[in-house]
Amino acid sequence: MVKVRHLKKIFYTGKGARTAVNGLDFDVRKGEFFALLGPNGAGKTTTISILSTILKPTEGTVSIDSLDVTQEPHRVRQKIGVIFQDPSLDDRLSAIENMDFHGRLYGMSSLQRKERIQFMLSTVDLWERRHDLVRTYSGGMRRRLEIARGLMHFPELLILDEPTIGLDPATRRTIWEYVHFARKEWGMTILLTTHYLEEAESADRLAIMNEGRFVALDTPENLKKQVGPEIVTLESDPDKIELIKSFLCEQFGIKEFRDERIGSFSFPLPADIGNAIHVVQKITVPIQAMTIRSPDLDDVFIQITGKGVSSSSEAASPFHRVYRGKL
Repeated sequence: MVKVRHLKKIFYTGKGARTAVNGLDFDVRKGEFFALLGPNGAGKTTTISILSTILKPTEGTVSIDSLDVTQEPHRVRQKIGVIFQDPSLDDRLSAIENMDFHGRLYGMSSLQRKERIQFMLSTVDLWERRHDLVRTYSGGMRRRLEIARGLMHFPELLILDEPTIGLDPATRRTIWEYVHFARKEWGMTILLTTHYLEEAESADRLAIMNEGRFVALDTPENLKKQVGPEIVTLESDPDKIELIKSFLCEQFGIKEFRDERIGSFSFPLPADIGNAIHVVQKITVPIQAMTIRSPDLDDVFIQITGKGVSSSSEAASPFHRVYRGKL
């Protein structure tokens, strides 16, 4: 469905040139859920803007269902639906007027518009508010309307650029229920950019983007396996922490430490070392507590780039084993 080759985008300003996208190569299969994860400024939105025909690439080629986005932008737009990061509704119109205008732009007949508007607004629970001005809607209602509008013409590719940013967890879950319903019903391909790690977790494949490049591309599970089997957090007396870290480095070759606070730190357990309890039992300095959890996508990003994803997600990976007292 999506084919990107040697994609580069350079912005020229009075201060010189800035490369936002630097040589991307990737494909997205039909029916696939593909996610782009990365910090602000990584190039995600620029990439999405090129795919949706808003920006032209400086170098390289991009095609949607074998249509070149530069040579045939009108035909490409017929195949895609886009939920932009920034609101794009006319808040001086009602929901039904926003939907009708969108249908007219896509050349839908009067009967098609009528049927699709009722179906989509009912799907996102806005049919009863269809005649209300959008300016009277809450943020979550506006986002649901944007999704209904983006799906109205049954696109083959749905592009989502930070679709749930700023929304409460319940509204985010509801919106993703609509998106997954549409994918299941119509076999849509989904291309997502997000800061929310739990949204990227459900993707078929995930690309981690940093400074305009892909630094990793695989399934979420395979990427997490690269970190190691477990993330271990140790608590001890603050003046003993450096001794513990030195021991782990000398005896087991563990050199990556993170989440360092007064009296505690974390580290990914290398896969070839084995059991975390076995490691900690060899430490002669008293350990007050040990916490073990599975790696998450933020751990993947830290290992690859040396920094975490800037995310406002409240759903961090839960710890699954906690040990206190003598080990």
